[in-house]
Amino acid sequence: SAAGLAWELRENSKMQPDRNTRYLWNDVQHFDEDQRWELIDGYPFAMSSPLTVHQVISMQLTASLLPLLRGGPCRLLAAPMDVKLSERDLVQPDLLVVCDPSQFQRTHIEGAPRLVIEILSDSSLRHDRLRKMNLYARADVSEYWIVTPHLPMVEVFSNQNGHFVVAGSYTESDLLRSPAFPEWAL
Repeated sequence: SAAGLAWELRENSKMQPDRNTRYLWNDVQHFDEDQRWELIDGYPFAMSSPLTVHQVISMQLTASLLPLLRGGPCRLLAAPMDVKLSERDLVQPDLLVVCDPSQFQRTHIEGAPRLVIEILSDSSLRHDRLRKMNLYARADVSEYWIVTPHLPMVEVFSNQNGHFVVAGSYTESDLLRSPAFPEWAL
C-alpha cells in the first residue's frame, strides 16, 4: 500500500542533522549511517576520516598501552566507539581506557572513561582542544591526552575538580607518566 511504502521509506532513510539544531542521544540513531557523528551539548559534528599518520600513531599507542593493561580491570578501546556522556553529549575518542565493567553497553560506553586520548589533525584541532576538552573535564574524565603528530608531542592533562590542569608535556625522548595510572611509564 502507499501508506506502507511511505512508512518504509521514512524508516529506511537517514536524517542529515542541522548544525544549528540541538539533538539527543536517541536522535543520533537516525542520522546518516555513512557518516560518524558526535554531539556536544546537543549540537552535531560530523567526523572526518583520519589521515595515515593519525592511524600510525593510534596503533603505536595501542601497542604501548595494551601490555600495561594486561591482567587488570581496565580495557583499551579505539574509535569508532560511541561514548555517551549525557543525553546531549556523545563522543568518539581516538582511544579510551574504561575500568568500570558496568560502563560497557552493547552499543556504547556509558559515562566517562578513566582516560581519553585524542590525536590532533588540522580539521580537529579546535574541536579537540576546546569543545571536547571542556566537555571531558565537565564529564569527569580523569585524564586527557592530546597527541600532536606534527611536532610530535603528547600533552597530559589531569582533571582537578572539573577542570584540566597540565600534568606534563612529552616528546619522543621523554618518559611519559600518567597521573591516573602512576605505574605506567611510556
